[in-house]
Amino acid sequence: MDRELYGREAVLDPTGLAARLTGLAPYGFGGVGFEHGDDPPVTVFAGGRGMGKTALLKQIRNAYRGGTPLALLDCARVEEPAAHGPGWTPLTGALAELAVQLSPRVLSAKPVSFPRLSLGLAAVASISWSQEDDERARRDLQRLGPVLSTVDEAKGTATTWVTKVLAKLAATAADGAAPLAGVLAEATVETVLEEVFGRYLRRTQGWYGSYRNAGGNGKLGLHQLAVDFSQGGTRRTDAEGFLVAALVEDLRRAYVGLRRGTRRGRPVVLLDNAHLPLGRRLVEPILRDRSDGRRDQLVVIAASRDLGHQGLRHATRVRLPEVAHRAPCPRGPDITSGVLAVELTPLSAAQTRSLFDRYDPAGRTPADLPGAVQRLTGGRPLGVAFLGRAAGEAPAGVRGALTPGALLDLTVELREDAAAVPVAETLLDELIPDLRPDEPAVLAVLAAAHDEDSARVLARTRLRAASAEGDVALRIRDALRADGWPAGPARPGEPAHFVADPLLRALLLHRLRFHDDDAPAYAAWRAVHETLHRHYGPDPTPYRLRQELALGRTEPTVDLLRATFPDPDVHGWLDRLRFVASAPYPRDRHRPGPDPRRALALGQDPGGPPPDGLDAEGAALHLSVRRLLHAVWLLTDPLTLPDDDVIDRMAHELRQLSGRHLTGSSPLWDAATHWPRDIRAWRSLSSPPGHEDGA
Repeated sequence: MDRELYGREAVLDPTGLAARLTGLAPYGFGGVGFEHGDDPPVTVFAGGRGMGKTALLKQIRNAYRGGTPLALLDCARVEEPAAHGPGWTPLTGALAELAVQLSPRVLSAKPVSFPRLSLGLAAVASISWSQEDDERARRDLQRLGPVLSTVDEAKGTATTWVTKVLAKLAATAADGAAPLAGVLAEATVETVLEEVFGRYLRRTQGWYGSYRNAGGNGKLGLHQLAVDFSQGGTRRTDAEGFLVAALVEDLRRAYVGLRRGTRRGRPVVLLDNAHLPLGRRLVEPILRDRSDGRRDQLVVIAASRDLGHQGLRHATRVRLPEVAHRAPCPRGPDITSGVLAVELTPLSAAQTRSLFDRYDPAGRTPADLPGAVQRLTGGRPLGVAFLGRAAGEAPAGVRGALTPGALLDLTVELREDAAAVPVAETLLDELIPDLRPDEPAVLAVLAAAHDEDSARVLARTRLRAASAEGDVALRIRDALRADGWPAGPARPGEPAHFVADPLLRALLLHRLRFHDDDAPAYAAWRAVHETLHRHYGPDPTPYRLRQELALGRTEPTVDLLRATFPDPDVHGWLDRLRFVASAPYPRDRHRPGPDPRRALALGQDPGGPPPDGLDAEGAALHLSVRRLLHAVWLLTDPLTLPDDDVIDRMAHELRQLSGRHLTGSSPLWDAATHWPRDIRAWRSLSSPPGHEDGA
């Protein structure tokens, strides 16, 4: 069943990008004018984890399957066969898989055959065969059977080829025990041509005459191809590039000749995780040939987590909504100018609401829940969809009080035949699937760090075992960056964090607090934040006070904010308040009723008397600052919902403080005006209040 696209319609509308590239409307396969004539760009959808790249490629596959030759390959999941010879590499394995997927009959058109690719793969597969090891030769040729079957299905099983290849080898080489790439390739090629290719013989073999040093002689070209492949290094790269060209040429030939015009649309190759080396090795030969003026029919649509990839350095860059009706991609002198890089955009607030309506059509969850999930996830489609599903499956008794934090505590049923899985743990596994087994626990500790320096402190003190290979904090930092996670604040105006993405950080901190299931001790949480608390020294700096809040101790922060309130730098005072209140809240799982911070913010729970020694005015200031701190802490927490009563109380306290300050009343008054607007618009608190760059 197709997933709803939520903003991806720019690709799959009847005249969307995919239709204009392929010349076919999705599903119905009606004709659509080609936007790029005979020079289609390689299209790369770029976005981080959970941005919907794989889902979009699968949707394109579903929309065009049966209408035009099509293949979908995950460059991270090319399975290495057991006991293979040196003629197998991830690229040759990928080419064989692509050919098999592209070959079936579609839309009343005959199947596509791959004689050039088959012959080249057979030649390079032979580089390690010997007469003394005919089993390896038999295994390698049988592995190529599906590709060779595209040429002649009846003879594609390779049941008798190995004997004939080795017999020919014995007649050609005096000593067949040593692998002789050139001799073996020649014997293999001659046998395969005789046994399988029939009418393809001359034109298939002749195409390899354009290989280096072949001088138009196809057999010599195949011989040289196998020799180059066996040498490795740049020679193998050249040989692999020629094999990519063989696949493209076989596809091109399927669209010309006696039956020209009977095929509609263009063939499509979809490459997931194309930022990996295999993706580049598949795409670069196509780009190079197109840059040299050679034209083909192939539509290549790839997905990449790395928008800054070197292979995109001269690409035409656009955002997803911009390609709905037109996507120009002017070609320049660099081969990468033939790439159209489309940045996948987050879901909008309206799209997030639509998704929640799908899972909760009766509207039994809080009206602000979609907006809060949008704030937490940044519109990342995977996170929005997963939390929307959790909301729809939540027990009826808790739906009306759901918050993003409560959603993380739930379980969700992904399959009817399997048990429900925990939301936070499963979503975390989806977002960071390639970490080593020990790394999620390591990353959960480091997620508490404010910056790289404090992360390294945690690595030295809390992660000694994991640091055996060196600085684990730097290794994890590099792993996150390589995986496409942001290195700085996810949104302007927010404090920096070692784990910058709010959703990933929230999931990791959830793991840190609840993974050991040791409430109310929360030993791991306390140990990590106490370590950071000691690291920041005895002075009540904002960094130390932030750790106090994470440990549930608020009075030291109230004391400092009260004591520094008369200072003339009111903007600095407000920034300290914002920073300290960004501390993660040490909440309890499945706690019923309102958040405890709400009662403190509204003055319903006074939180204890003010410190001794304060006069009446000082005591009133202390209580006002306490209420303001809890209001800001609650309202800016990405795991909570906005609360109108608390927003109004925050504005009231700021106005009261404005009247108390002798010289800096204006910033406090502005904060009372603009911070409620920021919260209701799901923005970070602006600094200075109302300044657009701080929102």
